[in-house]
Amino acid sequence: MKRRLLLATSTRFALGGAAYLALFGAHAQPSYTVTTAQLQEAIAKRFPMRKRANGLVDLQVEVPQLRMLSEKNRLGATMAVEAAGPALGRAYPGTFDLDFALRYEPSDMTVRAHALRVNTLQFDGLAPQASMLLSGYGPQLAEQALQGAVLHTFKPQELALPDSMGVQPGSITVTERGLVIGFINKPVS
Repeated sequence: MKRRLLLATSTRFALGGAAYLALFGAHAQPSYTVTTAQLQEAIAKRFPMRKRANGLVDLQVEVPQLRMLSEKNRLGATMAVEAAGPALGRAYPGTFDLDFALRYEPSDMTVRAHALRVNTLQFDGLAPQASMLLSGYGPQLAEQALQGAVLHTFKPQELALPDSMGVQPGSITVTERGLVIGFINKPVS
């Protein structure tokens, strides 16, 4: 432990004040920020998405609008959805709302969505029986749309300095402006 502290301190001096502050800020706790705009851009790459449910209903899900739920340390997503197909007779517009947690995946240096929770799936003008049918697909649709979705990918050069200091991404904190990813000591091999 003392060796890591010594390494971190000597690296701080070797980097010079400006480079150290650029990575770690004014505090000794290293962190990395991903803005809401960066998250929105990353998630948009997966959409629009079309899904067919048992050959009866076709669902088109549009790009989610993300919201930072800092009080829950989760992200929220609201998506426009259109349901159509033989079981419905015509197309019905609707909205899908869910929230999810985030996790860091070291194997590919990504921040991913997980622990999805469906809040609502509503369609305008849809008969109650058809609405109940579609509500049953909500969790499955959420899983297909966002479970494991990549919201940020670190570039190797972004993690080179932290890696040389024996730290890796750890905690993920949702703020009003985006994510603050804290670094933790790497496990000793």
